[in-house]
Parts: sequence; structure tokens; C-alpha cells
Amino acid sequence: MPSGKGFLQSGHKGSLFSSFLYFDMSFMVWVLLGPLAVVIAGDFELDASQKATLVALPTLGGSILRLVLGYLTDRIGPKLTGQIGLLLTLIPLGWGWLFADTMTEMYMIALLLGIAGASFAAALPLASSWYPPQYQGIAMGIAGAGNSGTIFATLFANRIAQHYGDWHIVFGIAMIPISLTLILFSILAKNSPNRSAPKKLSDYRNVLRQKDCWMFSILYSVTFGGFVGLATYLTIFYNTQFGLSPVKAADFTTICVIGGSFFRPVGGWLADKIGGIRMLMGLYGIIAIMMLGISTLPGITLTTIMLFIAMMSLGMGNGSVFQLVPQRFRQEIGIVTGIVGAAGGLGGYFLPKILGNMKLTTGSFAPGFLILGCIALSCIILLLFLQIQWRRTWIGEGGKVSSLQKEPA
Repeated sequence: MPSGKGFLQSGHKGSLFSSFLYFDMSFMVWVLLGPLAVVIAGDFELDASQKATLVALPTLGGSILRLVLGYLTDRIGPKLTGQIGLLLTLIPLGWGWLFADTMTEMYMIALLLGIAGASFAAALPLASSWYPPQYQGIAMGIAGAGNSGTIFATLFANRIAQHYGDWHIVFGIAMIPISLTLILFSILAKNSPNRSAPKKLSDYRNVLRQKDCWMFSILYSVTFGGFVGLATYLTIFYNTQFGLSPVKAADFTTICVIGGSFFRPVGGWLADKIGGIRMLMGLYGIIAIMMLGISTLPGITLTTIMLFIAMMSLGMGNGSVFQLVPQRFRQEIGIVTGIVGAAGGLGGYFLPKILGNMKLTTGSFAPGFLILGCIALSCIILLLFLQIQWRRTWIGEGGKVSSLQKEPA
């Protein structure tokens, strides 16, 4: 497609919107247990570690299943893969609505909700494949802003459960937007004619042999893992640390989630302008400062301000990482998106476990947030070393892609 076109004239608007909508509604379902965990925990008398496990399992399931959907995206295309993903998402929702009454079942449902989390592997390539390199950051940012679906979960899940006096009904109601999304996605989404030919299993092995794939996975496990991990756990944190009701705890979580959700496109846009490396180093620094500040466990107002800034930085970091990924792996974007997305899911699994286990072991959330701050600092150190190699191969000054440098094989 002509590189001289502006963003609005490039690509395919229906596919970009479909990617966002699919991502948005899937993300809502994926993190549904985050706010509901406080209510469910009351029925099953869960301790801090068990609550953390319940909200972490959907992220683990999504991490595993993204590899599957990433492979399907490459073989049968992102549109059909997305349709399959939406259909399968209805299974755990129906189970949670009609049949779940034991913790074993809830753990199984939690894992299956990972199907919704696997939507990354289809939604992002659907959007990315329609846009030229100079618009990858904003296109991936818009599609990735579907993580705003978290807001619907945190705002309405506990309110619906409180209104009906039963948390099961929340799963049933969630089936409605998923079904509507399936219809719209089927009508509006279209596979790009620029999509690469299906890859062989040997291509996956070749990608995994490349160090950059692992490096992007580490970086994304902190930005995306941090966002989704906090999004699923903060209702528990506010309920436990400040004694808020399930609805009020989820409302405070919503405030924090807004920062990460709506600033992801900004991260991609700024990364296009000033370079992904510069953006990421600055963002990891902000995240580290905020996490270390929260580890002092100040009052609820200051804690919320710092969490908002941290979530905003994490969301922008997601956009910044995926501004770089398509530039480095242009021909393997479907494969790499699945792998990097899976790594992000793993980060989101371990974050609640860190906070929950530290709380159970020490009686305080402080050590958990201290660990998170140190992880963000380690990413800055990692980037300092990576940029030296990347600038010799495929990155120009400041993290911008250099047209004079050849993309590595």
C-alpha cells in the first residue's frame, strides 16, 4: 500500500474497529473474575493466596491459548480465528452462569476464560497486517486499546452481582455482548491481502531461536503483565488494604484501569515519534518509582494517584513494545505476536501470585510492590544493553526504525 497515504486513508477501518471491539469485549470477559473474586471469596472463604490464584488463572489460560490462536491465525487467518475464539468464549460463561458451585469448577472456568485472553493473537495481526510500517504504532495502539474492556468488568460486575444477589448471573449477562461482537466481527472484519503465507512449524522454531523474540517477551511480560495483573488484583487489594466494599473497591480499580486503557494508543503514537527504546526506558522508570512509592502503603488517595500513573505507564508501554515488534519481525508477525502475547500473559499470572503470597506470608502488601518496582528497574538495565545491539542492526537513533538498515533475517 502506498506509504504516502495518511493514517486515515491507509488500511481497513472495518477491520481496525473489529479488532478493537473483539479485543475490548474479550478483555472484559478475561478479567471478569478480578472484581468478582471479592464476592466469590465470601462464598468459599478463600485466603489471600487462593484469591490470587483465582484471578491469576484466566491470565495463565490466556497465555497458553495465545500460542494456539497465534498458530491458527497464521494458518487460517485472523478473521476465522477470531470467530472461533468468540464462540469458544461462550462456553466458560455458560458454565459459570448455570452450573458452577464448587471451587474446582471455578478454577476450571478461570482457566477457560483464558480463551478470551487469547484474542490478542488474532486481533492484533488483523489490524497490523492492514497498515504500513510508519503507522504500526498507532494502529496497534488503537486495536490494543481494547484492554479498556476491563473498565466494563470493574464498573458493572459487582453491581450486577449485588443487584441480583447472585454472582452467577454476571456470567450469563456477559454472554450478550460476546454474541453481539461475534455478529459485528463476522460482518466487518476482513483479512488483509498483504497477509503472509502460512508458516511451517520450523518457522516457529527459527523465531524462538532469535534472542530478540525472547527480549520482547520479557519486556511485554512486565508492561502487559503488569497491566492485566493489577487490573485483576486491585479490587482484592482495595478491599483488603482499605476495607472497601466489593463495589467501591472495584470503582477504585476502574479509576486506575482507565489510565492504562486509554493511554495505550498514546504510547504507540509517541513511540512512532521519538522511538520505542526511549519511550520504554522512560516508562519503566516511572513504573519503578510508582511501585516503590506504593510499597510504603500510603493513604488511599495517594495510593490511587500512584496506581493510576503506573497503570497509564504500563498501558503506554504495551503500545511502545508493539510499535517495535512488527518492525523487527515483519514477516513473522503472527507467530511473534502469539509468543510475545503469551509472555505478557505469564507476567499477568505471576503478579497477583506475588502480591497474594507476600500478603499471606508477611501480612503486608509492601514486599510485593517492592518486588514489582525492582522488576521494572531491571527492564531499564536490560534495555541499556539491548539498544547497543539493536542500533547496529535494525534500530536508528532514539529507537526509530532506520530505513538504511536491513532487517535481520
